Amino acid sequence: MIQGAAMRIKGDDAGPSSPSATSSVEFDEMMEADNESLRERVAALEQKALTQTDEIVCLRSTLADVLRRVNLLEGQLASAGGSLPFRLQPQVQTGAARNGPVRVSVSGPKESPGPRLRPQPGMRLPSQLPQRRAVHYQSTGSLHSDSPSSASGGGSPSPSPTHTPQQSASPAPPSRSSGPTPTPQSPGHRAAALSSLSLAKRWSSTGDFNGSSACSPLTSPHSPMAAASRLATKSLFNLYMKPANPQQYNHNNTYKHGVRDAIYNEEDGYVRMFLRGRPVILHAPSDVAPSFEITKVATAPQQRLKLEWVYGYRGRDCRSNVFMLPTGEVVYFIAAAVVLLNIDEQSQRHYLGHTDDVKSLAIHPNKLLVASGQTAGHDRKDGRPHVRIWNSVSLQTLHVIGIGDFERSICCLSFSKTDGGALLCAVDEAPDHNISVWDWQKGERGHKISETKCSNDTVVAAEWHPVDRGVIVTCGKSHIAFWTHELGGTLIKRNGIFEGREKPKYVTCLAFSQNGEVLSGDSNGHIIVWVRGGNTVSKVVRGVHEGSVFCLAVTNEGQVISGGGKDRRIVQLDHSLSSSGASAQLSDELGGVRAVAVGRGGRLVVGTTKNCLAAGSLASGMAAVAIGHTEEVWALAAHPSLPQFVSGGHDCCVRLWDSQSRSVVWSSDLPERLQSAAFSPDGTVLVLGLCSGRWLVLHAETRELLVQMVDGNEPIQVVKFSPNGKLCALGSRDNNIYVYQASDEYRKFERIGRCVPERKRKRSASLLALLGHSSFITHLDWSEDGCYLQSNSGDYELLYWNASTCRQVTHSSDMRDVSWATLSCPLNFSTLGVWPEGADGTDVNSCERSHSGKLLATADDFGKVKLYAYPACQPRSLCHTYGGHSSHVTAVRFLNEDSRLISTGGNDNSIMQWMVC
Repeated sequence: MIQGAAMRIKGDDAGPSSPSATSSVEFDEMMEADNESLRERVAALEQKALTQTDEIVCLRSTLADVLRRVNLLEGQLASAGGSLPFRLQPQVQTGAARNGPVRVSVSGPKESPGPRLRPQPGMRLPSQLPQRRAVHYQSTGSLHSDSPSSASGGGSPSPSPTHTPQQSASPAPPSRSSGPTPTPQSPGHRAAALSSLSLAKRWSSTGDFNGSSACSPLTSPHSPMAAASRLATKSLFNLYMKPANPQQYNHNNTYKHGVRDAIYNEEDGYVRMFLRGRPVILHAPSDVAPSFEITKVATAPQQRLKLEWVYGYRGRDCRSNVFMLPTGEVVYFIAAAVVLLNIDEQSQRHYLGHTDDVKSLAIHPNKLLVASGQTAGHDRKDGRPHVRIWNSVSLQTLHVIGIGDFERSICCLSFSKTDGGALLCAVDEAPDHNISVWDWQKGERGHKISETKCSNDTVVAAEWHPVDRGVIVTCGKSHIAFWTHELGGTLIKRNGIFEGREKPKYVTCLAFSQNGEVLSGDSNGHIIVWVRGGNTVSKVVRGVHEGSVFCLAVTNEGQVISGGGKDRRIVQLDHSLSSSGASAQLSDELGGVRAVAVGRGGRLVVGTTKNCLAAGSLASGMAAVAIGHTEEVWALAAHPSLPQFVSGGHDCCVRLWDSQSRSVVWSSDLPERLQSAAFSPDGTVLVLGLCSGRWLVLHAETRELLVQMVDGNEPIQVVKFSPNGKLCALGSRDNNIYVYQASDEYRKFERIGRCVPERKRKRSASLLALLGHSSFITHLDWSEDGCYLQSNSGDYELLYWNASTCRQVTHSSDMRDVSWATLSCPLNFSTLGVWPEGADGTDVNSCERSHSGKLLATADDFGKVKLYAYPACQPRSLCHTYGGHSSHVTAVRFLNEDSRLISTGGNDNSIMQWMVC
């Protein structure tokens, strides 16, 4: 447990306040209030100037569009032998009046002023600035081009995702038909020149034409004016303008996601991508921008990951999932991995054929083959529940059965015993809890012989009888059933009769004595013996445990081992089920007994309800061989100089692990759930962010509590120290970033500011949309000089902050060349390629750059760990993908020498250690 310690905060050492001290404090407060008022006035004036500038740009863009369309009409009329009765010419002022009003003179006959043209609804308006080149990345690879294409020539079809032009269209040459040849001053020449504006067109998708009307030449998707009206790549107004209907984002009438619709602006050197329809601007570094090609494909790194160790075990909600092989290996599962642990050699092997949570396990009578069943997963095709039968030596999959036959997950598995394991029994966790019998060796997918409803209530165990042929026993909530599998495939059920005895709420486990009697444990702490070949009670052994009997096992000598959940005791009974006096009790840290495997020489391996494994004997006691978390794991921090890491989560427990010995260095209980953690740069202290807004500073070796602080009442999502260790930033779920200065060997933390959304400083709605995060903070990074912060938020924003003033750097382009000490923000130019096509902002939970700066690892919502070459700034960046987790992967971290990578799972409660090789 964490020991309390006195907390030192600024001002605690001062004595009773004096009048002079009070006046000084009041003066400081008044000065701070005046400074704050001045900052607010300056911000308001800046915003007003930006608004007026944007209005002027919009007006100039509108006038430019009117002139362009008039010139187009002149060109069309000139080709037909006519002309407009007027001409519009802008009068642009220079010098100080450059941003003043734009005047337009009308020349022509006064008696015919001509029609008054209005911009069409929904049409994007370009400005008069020189056109910037914009390369549009398309995932199909068929619609992007660096060469200009024209939409002003007649007759060429519009590109679409299903139509790829063989070559780019070129500007139409002057017409060779009868009529005057266009001169630089003639309307025909202006029309031809205007048609070249469409050379910068980059098609986004067929959604460009949604909502267009075919009855007007100005709104027709194939008309020159419609093509030219979309050339607003350089206008700030058009850059951020959204369609009136959000369904017009792409051709599927859905929001744009990920990098599929990413656009690179070569003039300003930035990439615009979309997350859930929201545009995100990412500026390229100055040395990358000139040569950056958005269509380039980045290769995967030469290094790969290999799963070295899995910490934890799934015992909180699964049963009968620990077995011992003749090789001495212990077989169990956690997440989507089946682990084969050699306790003596401290080594692990892993079967990774599953795509989601493994829920059940069975060993073939030959002790060589293993059957494992999984639950329904994320993917509709590969994530369907099924059973995999594989070789425990080679780890090769032999058969995959039940794809499309199971509904939810396989909670129970058992091989038949009397026929050499030719049949396999499986129970589905569907509402009817169907039981099915399979000839698993028939073909690659097996053959289902029979299937029927097992029970209306939960089924927790199913076992083939080891002596009586064709007999299956199942048990669960308020029932035990005896099944007979006949030769024709029919399953005949007989419910167990308790004959007036107290019926337990749960029959929790099954075993078979050496003479073939069925033994069952229940929630009352009793062991019941059932008549062989019948369904009646033969004997009841009462009060074996206080609380439920969670597991039963029979040794080769005929002794019965029972494990209790509530009392955490392991009890040995003799042949007559009388107590032999031998017992052991697990510590509270390990939890209650969930499963027991019996090995040679009385060796026992016990799985516990707190996701731990213990090994030993009743005589010598039990020692932990695997320890895991029992709730979601969110906090992960790597030690800066040692091959160690810290993990913690919602089980209110924090642990320091050694990656080389694969063991726990120390473990401490916390008063509440843990959300984030970070080491100081020298590794002496550890900062823990809790879910209530509290955060603690512990000594990394002694676990002494040095400081305890509170910022808000929301979880502290992320904690990061500056490279020199003098500053510490904490990102909260209340949308704020708190910056502290550390001193006195990290025994004193003094807050220097708070990076807050501007809406808390100003009530102006315009400032609310422009400054500060409007959602919770998800990731933070410090610059190498410790002067700046970059942050990501839950609404897919990338913002920059001045750490000393806690003010936002509003011009993100100024930060393009800043070097970052770490790179954990997944929304960044250097991590552009980690976003898959069609992804939204919640798909990538964590990313981490290696210390060498050559690798980038990510954790996503689909249970995958991915390894990229750094930087991954190409939308099409190839990677190596690794499974093993069965839930969202919450975090990834490289250890100090980049030789290992640690990943943590959410609902699967697992920690996985990967070798970088």
